[in-house]
Amino acid sequence: MEIKKVAVLGAGLMGHGITQVAAQTAKYEVYMRDIKQEFIDNGMRMINDSLQRFLKKGEITEAEVNQVLIRIHPTLDLKEAVADADLIIEAVTENPELKKKVLAEADTLAQPDAIIATNTSSISITELASATHRPEKFAGMHFFNPPQLMKLIEIIRGAKTSDDTLNTIVEASKRMGKEPVVVKKDVAGFVVNRVLIPALNAAVALVDEGVATPEDIDKAIKLGLNWPMGPLTLLDYLGLDTTLAITEVMTKDLDPKYQANPLLRQMVRAGLLGRKSGKGFYDWKK
Repeated sequence: MEIKKVAVLGAGLMGHGITQVAAQTAKYEVYMRDIKQEFIDNGMRMINDSLQRFLKKGEITEAEVNQVLIRIHPTLDLKEAVADADLIIEAVTENPELKKKVLAEADTLAQPDAIIATNTSSISITELASATHRPEKFAGMHFFNPPQLMKLIEIIRGAKTSDDTLNTIVEASKRMGKEPVVVKKDVAGFVVNRVLIPALNAAVALVDEGVATPEDIDKAIKLGLNWPMGPLTLLDYLGLDTTLAITEVMTKDLDPKYQANPLLRQMVRAGLLGRKSGKGFYDWKK
């Protein structure tokens, strides 16, 4: 099956980036749908800002910027977004019930052979697929933030995902300029978070136990393990609340050993969520 039109459901942090990559790199016609005009406007503003940065660096021309924007169709109408789409990528908030509601609606309005994918970072693909009548045409497409710059995509097979669906999504991902990693089993955390979350949790434990300062822990991991960013800085970027949510899914679905360190839970309760709240392990207001 050849992908020509893509629908992205959600214009937020991930949705606008996925829309841009699909329109800019893969040159697909893309319908970006959200539920409020302000969300759509904000998504388009972020796409514009990103395109201007590519333009300043000389990576694209003014004409190409205009072509990308012509290929993007922002809309509040779900039917308009999905009716002719060959691939529908759901990128709404990381909430199972909300995702299922959106996926069930999209499923009834989409053409019968359209593929539906979810950009979840932790929720079971099989569970989300059950909200549709096409579990064999459903898979996970976990983009990394920001999608415009990060090369990796995890493609996750649900219990009923067909080989055809998987292959089509791998090809579409490559066309979007991504390096796909196929996750053959639908397990919590997939590949990256399965390795990353325990590492981040261990860094929080070092702070909690007073072993070293956040600055020194970050410095040790950057220089000792050659990470581009220290684990506590990364936590502040990801959002402590998002990280806590992933630990809870992994604890419930996999093993109690993935349980969040008490300091992580306490900081989330205190609203110290990292960069988005202005303060986490570091002060971002400066």
